[in-house]
Formats: sequence, structure tokens, C-alpha cells
Amino acid sequence: MDNYPTNAPFPYLQSVPRNLTNDTPDQSIPRSALTERSKSVQRSKIWQLKEANHCPIIGTCLSMDELIRFARRFHFEASLDDTFRLHVEMVDRMATRNNVSEAIQKHLDTRYQLYLSRFETVKTDGEALNLWKKYFNNGEIAGPLWAALTHKRITDETRGKIYGDIHMHAHQMGAGQAADARRLVQLEKDCAEMKTTLSQQKSKHVQIETKLRQRLQEAMAEIQHLRQAEKELAKCQARLTTIESGKTMIDMGQRLMKLTVMNEQLQETVKQFDHIKQSLQVACNKIASLMQTRDALVEERDALKARLLADQTHSVSAVPLPPDEQAKQQYGCIICVGGRIDLFPQYRLIAEQLGILLLQHDGGRQDALSRLSEMVNRADAALCPTDCVGHAAYYQLKRLCKRSGKPCLLYKGKGVSSFAAALTQLATGKTSLSRTINGSLLETAE
Repeated sequence: MDNYPTNAPFPYLQSVPRNLTNDTPDQSIPRSALTERSKSVQRSKIWQLKEANHCPIIGTCLSMDELIRFARRFHFEASLDDTFRLHVEMVDRMATRNNVSEAIQKHLDTRYQLYLSRFETVKTDGEALNLWKKYFNNGEIAGPLWAALTHKRITDETRGKIYGDIHMHAHQMGAGQAADARRLVQLEKDCAEMKTTLSQQKSKHVQIETKLRQRLQEAMAEIQHLRQAEKELAKCQARLTTIESGKTMIDMGQRLMKLTVMNEQLQETVKQFDHIKQSLQVACNKIASLMQTRDALVEERDALKARLLADQTHSVSAVPLPPDEQAKQQYGCIICVGGRIDLFPQYRLIAEQLGILLLQHDGGRQDALSRLSEMVNRADAALCPTDCVGHAAYYQLKRLCKRSGKPCLLYKGKGVSSFAAALTQLATGKTSLSRTINGSLLETAE
């Protein structure tokens, strides 16, 4: 107990008389007063926590996208590109009760409602700490951290222990990044080896396919021979009725048995060849699917590479754009409705390289549809990948753009290359219905 660090963010609670703690009620206080006092205990608000709690809560319980969204909503002074300064400004605003801290409190309560309900079942400080340890050891951190630090029965000493867990976890995560980098190098090496193996297997498949086709031709010829044998067997059966000699009957019977056995064997062979043919077709389909996937990835890589080279060339050149090229960039703010959430940072980076402010709405998966009208009003034009957006958001976007008379470019393809091509198309003022991007048809909202 005496070895507890003096510079820790949570001062160690010194031992106090037993009748002054919450562990054993004072006998001098009426039981009814204790009951009323226990009912009045509520969860702590974020602005009621110590300043040292704010940093791990903001850094762990809020994602970067959520931090930027709140910073844009409440007009933070820090640049949206400087996530560290956004983090510092957000932590500073949690020190008092204000619009930002209240919005964060509501957002985290809604997002981690499940963990709040589970921590609500524990009634003491020790039980809350044990439940936190259980989640922490299982790798669940964000939700349990919020529920534990705001628990109504938790003490500053326990908050200090939780802070220590988070602090050491951050150090371990930093140390693990070096190991991840080494694993990445090994994985890239394994990927190259797998590509070599895939090429070798492809050559083997071609050889196997050639052999199977040859065997199939041989089987077809044997089937033709079997059919001829069946015709001869039918003639023999017709002649059996006319034969009167017993010896002839026996001979013919023996021949018939042999032919029957041969027929059954040949039919079994035909079945085996049919099975081989089906296996060959499945292998061909898999090869075609892999080739299509490879071609799509190569096409997307080439498009992004060309885009990157073009941006680098433009950034190096100090010559300003001609007046006619400057006139083409007529949209300063564009909203993208839908698309893959994990590609939103790449979408934003491409838009910034074109000098465009990009507003992003995930199409109703997490963002509320009620915000769509306000965002469309702020934008000069709209983009929408039709194969990665909810129906409600799709039709609402078309109605809003038609009502406001703003261009709305609808395209197919949820990859980065499709988005980059569509954004370039719209940024230059071209919304032709007949153009295609990477094989995807462009259309405008009617």
C-alpha cells in the first residue's frame, strides 16, 4: 500500500474510520436515510470524472471517424487533418458540462448500452473491478471502460487501477506493432511464394485438363463401341428364339452373360468418366473465377496507380492550371451517399487531392437519414454508388437533388478506383449518361 506511486493520476485512498466508508453503514444513521441515500446514487457523467479519465475515454471509446464528425459538428479550432490536436481539444472540452460533453455522454451511453446494462447488475466497487478485469482479459475494452469508469459505485482507487490497465495496454500495443511489421514482411514473402505455387498449380491444371480431354475422347469412342455392341446383343437375343439346338442355347447363353458383364463394366466406366467431366467443369469454373478476380484487382491497381502519378505530377508542377481547366472545377463541396465504410478515409483523401470538400453519409447504416437533407443542402453536387447504399437513402437522395436542382451522379462499383473516376467525372462538370467508368455505367438522377 505504501508503494503506490505518488504521481499516479488517481491518489491512493488512505484508510479511514470504518464508520465513514460505504462498506458498513453507520449505526447512528437511520435505515430509512441510508435507503434514500442509496437510491440517489447515479452514474457519473463524463464532466464529473477526473481529467485523467478523459484522455483514455476519448482515445479508446471514440473512433477517428466519430472524433472528426463531432469536431466538424461543433466547429473545433483544430484542423480536421490533425487528429492529435482534435483529441487534445476534445479532452479539454470534457472538463466542464457543455454542448460537446453532453453530446459525447449521450453518444457513448447509446453506443455502449449493452455494457452499461451488464455493469448495472453489479452493486459494489469490487464487483465492478472484477467485471472490468473479465472483459479486459478477453480483449473487450471500449464498452467496458465506459461502463466501469461511470459506474455509480466505483471509487477513485478502482478508477486508478483501470487507468493503469489501459496505460500498460497502450505500451503493449506499441510493442506489438514491431512484431506486426515483422509478420507483415513474412506474410508478403508467403504471398509471393503462394503466387509462385499458384502459377505452378495452374500449369499442372492445364496438363491435367489436356489429359482429361484426351481420356474423354477415348471414353466417347468406347461409348460408341458399346452402343454398337448393344445392337449386336439385340440381334443375338432375336436369334435365340429361333435356335432349337440345346448346345447352341448354352453357347448363346454363355455369350450373353459375357456381354452383359461387359456392358455393366462399360456403363460403370461411363459413370466414372461423367464424374471426371463434372470435376473438370468445376475446376474450369474456379480458374475462370480466379482470373476474373485477378483482372479486377489489376484494373483497380492500375487505376489507382495512374491517379497517384497524376496527382504527384500536379503537385510537383508550379505552373497554375489554365483558365479553362480552372473553370471545370465547379464543385467545391460534394456529398457521397453510400459506399464501403472502411474505404471512407481513402475517399476523403482522393477528394482532398482534387481540392474538394467531401461530405460522407453511409446510406443509413449508422448515420441517420434525417441528416441527409442538411448535408445535401451544404453540398454542390452528389455521388452515390448504387450497389452499396440502402434503398431509403438512394430514393431520398434522388428526391433531394431533384428538388434542389443539384447534380447527382449515380454509378456502379464500390471500390476506390470507381469512386475516384466518378469523383473526377463529376468534379470536371461531366455527367453524361453514356460514359462508363471501369466498365460501370454512369447516370444522373432524374
